[in-house]
Amino acid sequence: MDAEAAKAEKKTNRYALYSSLVASMITIIFGYDTGVMSGALLFMEEELALNHMQVQLLAGILNVLALFGSIMAGKSTDYFGRRWSIAIASFLFMLGSILMGWGPNYGTVLAGRCAAGIGVGFALMVAPVYASEIAGAKTRGLVGSLPELGIGIGIFLGYLGNYFFSDLPLTVGWRVMLGIAAVPSLGLLFVIFKLPESPRWLALQGRLGDAKKVLMRTSNTKEEAEVRFNGIKEAVGIDENCQDDVVVIPKKEEEASVWREMIFPTPTVRRVMLAAIGIHFFEHATGIEAVMLYSPRIFRKAGITKRKNLLRCTIGVGATKVLFLVISTFLLDRLGRRKLLLGSVAGMIFTLGVLGVTLTFAGNATGTLTWALVVSIIAVYGFVASFNSGLGPCTWVYSAEIWPIHLRAQGSGVAVAVNRLMNATISMTFISIYTAITIGGTFFLFCGMAVIAFVFFYYLCPETKGKSLEEIQMLFTKQKKNADAV
Repeated sequence: MDAEAAKAEKKTNRYALYSSLVASMITIIFGYDTGVMSGALLFMEEELALNHMQVQLLAGILNVLALFGSIMAGKSTDYFGRRWSIAIASFLFMLGSILMGWGPNYGTVLAGRCAAGIGVGFALMVAPVYASEIAGAKTRGLVGSLPELGIGIGIFLGYLGNYFFSDLPLTVGWRVMLGIAAVPSLGLLFVIFKLPESPRWLALQGRLGDAKKVLMRTSNTKEEAEVRFNGIKEAVGIDENCQDDVVVIPKKEEEASVWREMIFPTPTVRRVMLAAIGIHFFEHATGIEAVMLYSPRIFRKAGITKRKNLLRCTIGVGATKVLFLVISTFLLDRLGRRKLLLGSVAGMIFTLGVLGVTLTFAGNATGTLTWALVVSIIAVYGFVASFNSGLGPCTWVYSAEIWPIHLRAQGSGVAVAVNRLMNATISMTFISIYTAITIGGTFFLFCGMAVIAFVFFYYLCPETKGKSLEEIQMLFTKQKKNADAV
């Protein structure tokens, strides 16, 4: 490959970037729902007279249903393709937003939250898979991190919605906050089928001609497209010299064999499963959902009492998230996943420890401790910055790219199910936990989980920067742990 071709290959393909951006709109809608609910709950508690258990159920039920949605999405993306699965997620978000925006009673809001939850499962499973499969190896970190960036942007917009709609009458404000998400959901339904289908899914259907056409549009050079095409054919089990546009892929017992391989995995698949599921587990076991969903309550515990001030501080959380997601998006393909991941968790350990100390002092004080309040706010922002500089985006990029092609859809579905289970566990128990062991003790607990996460990532997550999806499989066939450590 000459120097000019090599330079062209390193550039981000505009069509692949555009496709991933549009697909990532579904995660913006999900992020908005998460962010806006943190403030809407304050108003819903007042109008609907909700108790703590109802608040936790409403906050966490979305992720319980997302667990099932992600498993359903694993089958959907295999049978119907990535685009149809994004369309299903969009419809479910639209239905959920309409029900929550109507919200005559707690039951209706809960039903809408459940519908949106299934949509979340679809969105979180298919968006990273689609982005990783549409991009080339040199830019997959950038393109693959767009879904996580979309979540961050959505959360920030949700916090802004809380602030600007909070001046509306009590019975109207929170309904507008939740219902307005139906508009972008409907818009995405109209544009999603203008995107190309994943070339890997097309190849799995035997549609080699269509797969090659997509690769020609999403690659910067013909040579790059050919390399990617040959790699896909090899992974699917098609002879590299095959020139047919359509081939028959044997499908008998395909799904059963996939599950059989995941239940009784080879050593390579076992290491992939451990890394993929582990990174999703620790993403939420370290407490990010508690901060993003309950940040107004955390700031209240630190000493802020006025509702407008609570919402202003929460906007800062969203802005910090987006800023550091943007920075990490451009560093994933330069520094690599491993450096960002380990540096991120180290920062989380420090800031969670600081939060544990300051919130303990604030909780035991008879009045407002100014220093504890200020340091708590800085520590919350620092925790959000640390998380989104590595662990947040790396979770989705890394877990989507390490699965073998024939296990990618179902494997990603299982990993996302674990992600949602942990998310639901934190969001549905956070108030109960800090009531039992204090707010400071809760953040010490998260700090301990972050220490365990650091050890896990250090020994079990090799570097994948710059490697094709097919080459990554070779990393997990090596017996030596941490062979690609930086």
